[in-house]
Amino acid sequence: MTVRQVLVRKGGGVYSVHPQATVLEALKKLAEHDIGALLVMEGERLLGVFSERDYARKLVLLGRFSKDTRVEEVMTREVITVTPETTLEEAMRLMTEHRVRHLPVLEEGRVVGVVSIGDAVKAIITEQEVLIEELSRYVMENR
Repeated sequence: MTVRQVLVRKGGGVYSVHPQATVLEALKKLAEHDIGALLVMEGERLLGVFSERDYARKLVLLGRFSKDTRVEEVMTREVITVTPETTLEEAMRLMTEHRVRHLPVLEEGRVVGVVSIGDAVKAIITEQEVLIEELSRYVMENR
């Protein structure tokens, strides 16, 4: 299974925030969409990722205030990305190795989606359910 197949199932919607937005604005957007991370973008250019982890570790623990801090001050700048042709297995390996939960998907340098660890797990479970169903049908037909 590829990242493209996961995006087709979940949809390619991308939620983003401008680097000059306040962390409070970003947190409101996370809550509004019930997601754990936002891409930080200036126009079509990917600059970083802002996640709940960034908020917890870079703001709360340092005693900073979300209404006074810009997203660009606390976002993760070193973003691990994948392409639509990346296998789901490779995407999960990257998430595990780099300890990230969200991978922006780039095609020809343009953001076309985001795959989360939750998307990956859901896709694998769905794939396994289909396989189990097929095997059960095969067993029943060949009794």
